[in-house]
This record gives sequence, structure tokens and C-alpha cells, in this order.
Amino acid sequence: MDRDTLTAYDAAAAAFARDWHEQPPPTDLQALVRRFFVPGLTADVGCGSGREVAWLAANGFPARGFDASDGLLAEARLRYPDLSFAHAELPDLTGIAPASFDNVLCETVIMHLPHEAIAPAVRRLLDVVRPAGVLYLSWRVTPNDDLRDAHGRLYAAFDANLVRAELATAELMLDEEVVSASSGKTIHRIVARKTR
Repeated sequence: MDRDTLTAYDAAAAAFARDWHEQPPPTDLQALVRRFFVPGLTADVGCGSGREVAWLAANGFPARGFDASDGLLAEARLRYPDLSFAHAELPDLTGIAPASFDNVLCETVIMHLPHEAIAPAVRRLLDVVRPAGVLYLSWRVTPNDDLRDAHGRLYAAFDANLVRAELATAELMLDEEVVSASSGKTIHRIVARKTR
């Protein structure tokens, strides 16, 4: 994780959590989960304040949330004390065993990584999916050059082929660039089934 981005999330975790929970619900993401995810244990990597973990758990997908920000994890535990949240950071995801989840959700996280960490992060996300399980991966699209927002968060600019190359052994079921129903930002999202 980019250190300045992590510092920004930790420093203003309550404000970020409030903003996310006040956004419109991510109905497009929810529709894709219902369409593509298989029954079983689901990880939300980069779970933030836990909004998607709560939705997953309430809609038939037992879920665990993971995040690199201890501040955001504290917000998630405060909002959802009955759900499971733990510290894990891309690209390593230390503490998460290979092939341990039927589904993995990673919504708009990898653009916060330094360029050299993006490919290893995608490989590791697929690694924690069980065979025949599903990975949903999205990132905010930044044209041209990397940028930082007013909080200091990194938005890396990179070609989607970097991600596709790391998913070459998987079956791509969705690969599109859209405007998020929740944030209103342009995102690229891929849904892949692990074939082995």
C-alpha cells in the first residue's frame, strides 16, 4: 500500500466512513455479485468501513473484511460489531491462506498501490480464491499520469492489460469500464473465475 494513502485513511477514517455510507448504494456492484459470485465464504479485500461486508453477509454470502488501514477497520468494527474484520495489506495479504475463499471482492483498491505492487497484488488476490471461485476486481481509472487527491491518496495510472496478464489462467466473465453507481467515478472492473 502507498504509505501516504494509508496515512490519509488512518488520519480521517471517521470522515471517509461517513462519506461512503452517505453515498448512494452500489447497486451495480450488488447486481454483479448476485450474477457471478458462487455460494460460499467471501473476502472483501480493502473493505474500508465495512459497508460491502455487511451487504454481503445480509445477502447470503458469509463475508470477512480485510483492510490495510487500522483506522478504517476500527470504523468497520464500530458499525458492524457482529462481523469479522482483520488487518491485511496488498500485495502480500499476510495471514490469508491460498485458496481460502469462494469469492474475493476487491473494489477500487489497487489504484492506491505503487506501480510495482499492482501485478503481485492481482496475482495474490487470485491466489486466495478457491478453484472454480470468483474474483471481482475494480479500480478507479486515472488517465495519463498518476495523481494524488487533496488528502494525498495515490491514484495510479496503469493499463488494464497489466491486470489481464495476471489473470491469464482465469476465465474472464466481465471486463468493462463504467461509471460507478455509488461514487460517480469512472472505474474498470473485471470478474474472473479461477479455473485451476
